[in-house]
Amino acid sequence: MFRAVALLLARYEVRNLKRIFDEFERDILLPILLGEIALHNLGELENGREVKESAANEDGVELCGVRDLRPCNAYSIAAATGLPRETVRRKIARLTELGWINRRRNGHLYISSDALAKFGEVLFSRELPELLAIADRARRLMRQ
Repeated sequence: MFRAVALLLARYEVRNLKRIFDEFERDILLPILLGEIALHNLGELENGREVKESAANEDGVELCGVRDLRPCNAYSIAAATGLPRETVRRKIARLTELGWINRRRNGHLYISSDALAKFGEVLFSRELPELLAIADRARRLMRQ
């Protein structure tokens, strides 16, 4: 029973990693860094706060709910991931080029509204329903 559940979860994880790998230019570090930045930014939402309308920063770059998002920087993301700062800096530059991260002049990083729309839609349309279905199958297998 546990083996069947482990195989079910492993199949899901490998399928999901392959999709992510392809969606992020076959660079597995990009989704890790984007995810860390997003989780850091959106941490306040755990307390029931909602993201407000987008605002522009001092550079004129649109930030998604900058008043509600917690800023982070390359140093804090390097510390959170255990990756070298120079690697993080290069990958953040690429995420910025892709329009998924906005950087303020002071170095604060924010997930862009484009990234939230793109990956939020993917999560709710594909990954979350698939994960919930797998969880239901795992529960059924555990009862057997």
